[in-house]
Amino acid sequence: MSGWRLILVIATGIPLAAQHSFTPADIEDGGKLFRTNCVSCHGPEGTLVDGVDLGHGKFRHASTEEGVIRIIQEGIPGTAMPPNNFTDFQAGTILAYLRSVATGGRTSLPNGDAARGRVIFEGKGGCASCHRVYGVGSRVGPDLSDIGALRRVAEIELSILDPNAEVLPQNRYYRVTTKSGEVVTGRLLNEDSFSVQILDTKERLLSFQRTDLGDARFLNESPMPSFRDKLSAAERADVVTYLVSLKGF
Repeated sequence: MSGWRLILVIATGIPLAAQHSFTPADIEDGGKLFRTNCVSCHGPEGTLVDGVDLGHGKFRHASTEEGVIRIIQEGIPGTAMPPNNFTDFQAGTILAYLRSVATGGRTSLPNGDAARGRVIFEGKGGCASCHRVYGVGSRVGPDLSDIGALRRVAEIELSILDPNAEVLPQNRYYRVTTKSGEVVTGRLLNEDSFSVQILDTKERLLSFQRTDLGDARFLNESPMPSFRDKLSAAERADVVTYLVSLKGF
């Protein structure tokens, strides 16, 4: 989609979001906002809610895209749709992203075998040493029990090939350094003004007082290695097919 700009227009012909046009970078940011805030209910294609297809303009509580912008920002009282602190432009980029998904078509499934993919996931790939599926595996990394319902095929493939391409906020690792020089990295479970709780890479639940810390910060890089050179193309296709099959309990 490089080199093109997308303008969303409501039924009256007036461009959305104060007549903003959306560059490919804007649309990519909209995708990140959607995956972080919306995908768990609406699904990776914006079609999981019955009667709603966000990418193709099929809405239940709005007749125009401008109305959808308001719903994204204000929510729908009495429903599971909460308000979100998005600007007009941010909400517009979410819709622009969904439009790009709809016009680009669904990514076809790789020609893999889910059963073989599970064997690789639990064996050669070593994925269960960080990830959990249906209650089995480690809690160090994100639980993948419903990854097939939350991520598109292309996004799963990219995560396997280049884990640093996109690290969602909820999946970022957290690192603390104590004043004595001890460094601990893991998943941030909770923090407040006085303490920080982390599940470290050995699955230990650790708590630190902020007064004992010299530094505490999120890491921008994923701890997951790339499998580009660790698995063959056929093996990667098997693993992706397996992950796509995971739709939750």
